[in-house]
Amino acid sequence: MLKPEGHESITIDDPEVAAILDGAVDLHLHPSPSPFPRRLPIAEAAWQAHEAGFRAILVKSHHHSMVTDVRAASEALGGLPIPVVSGVALNNYVGGLNPYAAELALAQGGRMVWFPTISSHAHICVHEAEGQNMRFPTNNLGLRHTTQIGILDAEGALTPEVLDILEVIRAHDAILSCGHLDADQTEALIEQASSMGIKRILVNHPNFVIGAEPERVRKWVGLGARIEHSICQYDDRTAFYQWGLDVLLGFVKAAGVENTLLGSDLGQASNPLPVDAYARMVRGLLDAGVSKEDIRRLIADNPAELLGI
Repeated sequence: MLKPEGHESITIDDPEVAAILDGAVDLHLHPSPSPFPRRLPIAEAAWQAHEAGFRAILVKSHHHSMVTDVRAASEALGGLPIPVVSGVALNNYVGGLNPYAAELALAQGGRMVWFPTISSHAHICVHEAEGQNMRFPTNNLGLRHTTQIGILDAEGALTPEVLDILEVIRAHDAILSCGHLDADQTEALIEQASSMGIKRILVNHPNFVIGAEPERVRKWVGLGARIEHSICQYDDRTAFYQWGLDVLLGFVKAAGVENTLLGSDLGQASNPLPVDAYARMVRGLLDAGVSKEDIRRLIADNPAELLGI
């Protein structure tokens, strides 16, 4: 097993933090290849996570399935040091709400299907709204602007394509991510998925783009959803920093620590390395009085359970 060329070794200098990070699982990591500028490729992300004691990572692209990218990276280096999995985001670049794209990604070993992210109405509105500085990356390929994809028909019902995709997710016991849909569409999707018996339902950064308050998140948890918060939005070194830990802890209290997990949502060229951000977050939570056991649930136990490892 070879390390990637130019590998940047990672060391966590804080022994208490290093011990807590051992066994962590990051389900929200953005490596290259991507039309967006990225700081590190898949293999480098895997090795850095491994050196910090992580158990697994899940990598994401807004533009294409990374399932085959993971396989290619592993074959090129004779394997990767920890399990690396991926999935597909149902944006315009894979045909939008395309059950065939979801089925292909999961049949090849993918573990997550994201409903529209950068192609959702909520994302486009926030990204383009005057006075809103989302600081979201710009693609390097000159791609046309994405068009809005919704999941409801004119009568407010889920479209047949959405129901087909949910059936595919259920058949593979994969993770359903609600993507960047607004709160009302997110709720409709969760209600349908729950009624179908889908067990792995995830809401990413509920207060970013989606626009959900803690009380609404509490309702979603009651329907069987798990809530993931992006570390990058609570780390003041990142381009996405928005809130102090008090905001995060308010959401954790509403949802319950047993239903909450953290993911880096990092890998962008201008941001800190994912592992470094995890270390900063763990230290911040410790200093805020959160127990080691609860931090472990947020960064290790809950994401591992959701992933099925």
